Amino acid sequence: MRLAASVRFVVAACSFAGMAVPPAAAQQQDPLVRENATVKVAEHTYVIPDFNVGLVPNVGIVVGSRATLVIDPGLGRRNGETVLREVAKVSKNAELYIATTHFHAEHTTGYVAFPATAKYVNAAVQEAEFAEAGERQIQTFSARSPAIAELLKDATGRKADITFDRDYVLDLGGVRVRMLLVGPTHTRGDTGLFVEGDGVLFAGDVVMKDSFVAANQASSINAWLAAFDAFDAMKPRTIVPSHGPMGDGSLVPIQRAVMQTIQARVRELKAQGRSADDTAATVQKELQAQHPTWARANGVAGAARAAYEETP
Repeated sequence: MRLAASVRFVVAACSFAGMAVPPAAAQQQDPLVRENATVKVAEHTYVIPDFNVGLVPNVGIVVGSRATLVIDPGLGRRNGETVLREVAKVSKNAELYIATTHFHAEHTTGYVAFPATAKYVNAAVQEAEFAEAGERQIQTFSARSPAIAELLKDATGRKADITFDRDYVLDLGGVRVRMLLVGPTHTRGDTGLFVEGDGVLFAGDVVMKDSFVAANQASSINAWLAAFDAFDAMKPRTIVPSHGPMGDGSLVPIQRAVMQTIQARVRELKAQGRSADDTAATVQKELQAQHPTWARANGVAGAARAAYEETP
């Protein structure tokens, strides 16, 4: 197994892939977590990068002296099995925990491969979201292709063993992971996970590198800005988004500046009497011109609509 010796090479490759491969092209690949690709990013923290493949998350593995935590175990049983094989390469702990950054199927359903003894820790809001819409999303994703349908053929929800309202600290032995509910942002149950000491933040879809965030009309821009403040206060040295390349702590102020620009511009346009549709289209065009290489441009329109709703 090549882990620490290959960290720089693999992280650099992921960053290049994230910049060079557009999301549309990435979606054409089968959404499989890559085997033998785990990299060590800090003393206790490992990541299986997504290599910019659609419906594949950046999977986190945090190893303590007593227990191991897996973050976002992938789409369906086959990916969950791959993740468990990667876990076995870096940890001999029998005690296993699972956590997810949000309820979407590519972040959760890999847990069907995990043993019943693995404890799932989840925000109560995220639990409710899966109960409301998780099964429907599994069906929607399955309709995309036969390959995805095969991955999700026995996917279902898994009830959390430990739930929390706002935050929770998990002690793995020699390392603690703080879980903080920050939604409604990309989803109501968006949760950041910070590995204390290692300075690694798993930010979900709330912070991205070289990409707009995936906002929608149900998002709260005020909640998003509060999330940036909470993440900034953690002083992360490494940020692992749900998708795309990793980065350092500077990703938070970069994303905050973009969101504040959207919010301020929406206020101007709404004060001029512009409609929500016109405002969203205008702001998206302007932000795309400022960041022409960034992905997820439709997230700008979603953020603009959310800001429009929140602006008096």
